[in-house]
Amino acid sequence: MGSYLDEAIKRLKEFEGSVPWMYLDTVGRVTVGVGAMLPDAKSASTLPFQAGDRAASLEEIAAEFGRVSGLTKGKAAGFYRKTGGLVLTQETIDGRLREVLEGFEGYLREHVRAYEGLPDAAKLALLDMVYNLGPGKLFREYPKLIAAVEQGDWGGAARASLRRGPSPARNSWTKEQFLAAAKRVAIQAEAAIERGAWKWVPVLVGAGAGLLAMWIVAGSLKPRAEAGAD
Repeated sequence: MGSYLDEAIKRLKEFEGSVPWMYLDTVGRVTVGVGAMLPDAKSASTLPFQAGDRAASLEEIAAEFGRVSGLTKGKAAGFYRKTGGLVLTQETIDGRLREVLEGFEGYLREHVRAYEGLPDAAKLALLDMVYNLGPGKLFREYPKLIAAVEQGDWGGAARASLRRGPSPARNSWTKEQFLAAAKRVAIQAEAAIERGAWKWVPVLVGAGAGLLAMWIVAGSLKPRAEAGAD
């Protein structure tokens, strides 16, 4: 996968935290790793928890799930840690996160037109949103965002990316990624114009790129015309 996926993993670990033991999130769901919710003991048992220097048994994992489930929700992650309790290795946490992101990206590739051609910054923003919201909620509650992305309207995507729940810093970072995509498109369009590759300009990202290219062309030709008149 591209380097943007590594960046997505890094950012998600910053935003979500990376906790190797089971804990309760703010609404009382058992969670582990980078915000990975465990709906039941069976799902927890699919993960390779460690008990010291050995693999934890299914019974131990189920017991730990039950213990954490019965605690007060919304505490700091350290509150749920048990001395000598079960943990996941960082390698396992990162590997699971990558698998989940690859799955989400496959969904985005199928449901967002021209996803492959999007600037990496836009992909980063979408991956953050789909990981935070889930695919269903993203497409159901943010249709303006998806429409703006497909049109290459990065300013519109930035404005439509605000979420309730994530920290202001996280919302700001996601917005900045969409705005960075606009800058990238401008650079690509200018480069295409300098090479004389006019036919490629409209398909850099979509309709938004084409409009941007026309704006650049108009701006670049005007000074030359004025210069020739002198």
